[in-house]
Amino acid sequence: EVQLQASGGGSVQAGGSLRLSCEASGFTWEDYAIAWFRQAPGKEREGVACISNDDTSTYYADSVNGRFTISSDNAKNTVYLQMNNLKPEDTAVYYCAANIGDTVWPSTWSTLDEYDYWGQGTLVTVSS
Repeated sequence: EVQLQASGGGSVQAGGSLRLSCEASGFTWEDYAIAWFRQAPGKEREGVACISNDDTSTYYADSVNGRFTISSDNAKNTVYLQMNNLKPEDTAVYYCAANIGDTVWPSTWSTLDEYDYWGQGTLVTVSS
């Protein structure tokens, strides 16, 4: 029943912007966390950003803090990742993931096994 669908990837020059979307269905939104992860070729999957309604908190990786913004539109069951001032090192496949029913804390939000549901990846390519 739970489904996540990621979209919005594309190709952009360094310094440009993209907005990714993650549309969710099959669960209620009272207690949840939605996170964006990315994986570049030959590298481990890493957390990028997270939004949780347990305390309306948002979390960011140091590498994207100040450039990326995560937000949600509950009426549309959608979480967004606005990516500004993109760098070549941001090139990766981006995935959205959901933690439903558990609390996500600053010390745990980027841990892979916190998330039980994953969407398809969307490719972001940043050229120099």
